[in-house]
Amino acid sequence: MADVLLPLNTGAKIPALGLGTWQSEPGQVKNAVLHALKVGYRHIDCAYIYSNESEVGEAFQEAFAAGIVKRKDLFVTTKLWCTFHNKVPEGLDISLKRLGLDYVDLYLMHWPVPMNPNGNHPNAPRHEDGSRDLLSNWSHLNTWAELSKLPITGKVRAIGICNYSVKFLKELLDSNPSIVPAANQIENHPFLPQNDVIEFCKSKGIHVTAYSPLGTSGAPLMQEDAVQEVANKRGVSAGCVLLSFHLARGSSVIPKSVTPSRIEENMKIVLLDESDLANLEGITKSKPVQRFVCPDFSIDLAFPDKSSSVKANA
Repeated sequence: MADVLLPLNTGAKIPALGLGTWQSEPGQVKNAVLHALKVGYRHIDCAYIYSNESEVGEAFQEAFAAGIVKRKDLFVTTKLWCTFHNKVPEGLDISLKRLGLDYVDLYLMHWPVPMNPNGNHPNAPRHEDGSRDLLSNWSHLNTWAELSKLPITGKVRAIGICNYSVKFLKELLDSNPSIVPAANQIENHPFLPQNDVIEFCKSKGIHVTAYSPLGTSGAPLMQEDAVQEVANKRGVSAGCVLLSFHLARGSSVIPKSVTPSRIEENMKIVLLDESDLANLEGITKSKPVQRFVCPDFSIDLAFPDKSSSVKANA
């Protein structure tokens, strides 16, 4: 699957399989990225807020020096954090310096939530009442306008978004942006199929990348009868089925691992047919939708399974 390329609306192509680096601990992520590159991964997903871009950058430089991969053959994604919404160039430059790169292939707005860059915390400022310290005079539309200035600089090849619901997507597109997002990276798995988002993105030429494809830690999704049924039918692991689910839907997927054997196992993707997809998509017909990544931003992100009153773990 590392060889499969999917089109972006820029004319570029994104590898269908990438290595996620969220929650990859310092001291582990460099070796994980190096191993992934050695075995054939060409898509690495990063973010400022993961606090490990410098170590990922060390892996890149070592891989380039050793001839494992050339920069032009590597697809690197990173993300703008919420406290940089009104200083986009600065946020990008910090990530580029940490990664040791002149440009990234895809730069994403991590959440459509502009936070006060001068608050009581550099990454997660709060008011005295505990609510998030948000910028009152700035919206995600302002942020997108600033992001749209980046491609001409040569520092990014494409720009996109993360965690956008249909409501936020419509707001953005209705603003007549000069650039349509190349991608929307979302939490996606059979517990959270997000068919409305995927169908809307397809209709607008916006690629979807799935994060947290196995659900939450402990991966109870792997024990689901429908997942096991497809795995037995195909003679593969449950994890393979859950990653293959995304390729069958035309999405790229970025499983996270720091374990060499798991990094390699995640490359073993199979083709699923319509009956397999129907089985997997049918899970939420009898069970509630489960979203595992939904920080308390003190703002309604218009997720159908959540409301502004829901407080989830950040």
